[in-house]
Amino acid sequence: MQFQKDEFLYHRVFAELFLFLDQNPSTYDWYAVIIYPKRSLEPDETRLYQVLLQSSKVQRVYVDELDSTADQSLGIGIVKLVVEPEENAVNRARKLIDQAKQEIADRLSSQAIIDLIETIIVYKLPQLSRQEVENMLKLSALKQTRVYQEALEEGREEGREEGREEGRKVGITEGKLAAVPLLLKAGLTVEQIAEQLQLDLEAVRQIAQQQS
Repeated sequence: MQFQKDEFLYHRVFAELFLFLDQNPSTYDWYAVIIYPKRSLEPDETRLYQVLLQSSKVQRVYVDELDSTADQSLGIGIVKLVVEPEENAVNRARKLIDQAKQEIADRLSSQAIIDLIETIIVYKLPQLSRQEVENMLKLSALKQTRVYQEALEEGREEGREEGREEGRKVGITEGKLAAVPLLLKAGLTVEQIAEQLQLDLEAVRQIAQQQS
């Protein structure tokens, strides 16, 4: 989502995309969606990436040009909430919260969407506290329900599990980096070490420079 003019946006988008694909060779497909409040915020010069921008892999969305049928989509509604005038934002958010309750059966997903809507309003109305926003959106009663509390705890447990997994990955990476100097002394090249240990080439190169 891009809400200000940036002539180098596509440079970064595609550079980061292909860097990710290079670092994650098991990725089997990709699709990019770039959302603008209005067409005039898109970079003026796009020739360098015209082939990609015109391909089926990239979709550009201009919120102010969406037709009325798109307004029925919960996802599009949340996107439009970001650019909704402050005076209409709260009413719009209430409708989206009701829509999320009706359309999303999975309680964890529904809670995540409602939290996202609340967060958007918090940022749009910085003069209000989160508690005041909760009251305006009529979320205080919802957050006390058993269903919401169970979804919240389920999300916390998933977060704790992801944290444990991330910690395990960090430990593995640190162990690999510690082995780099030994492998250099054994005569392996920087490229060979990075490939065999599945490490970032630049990280291995920096260690090699420190050893020299």
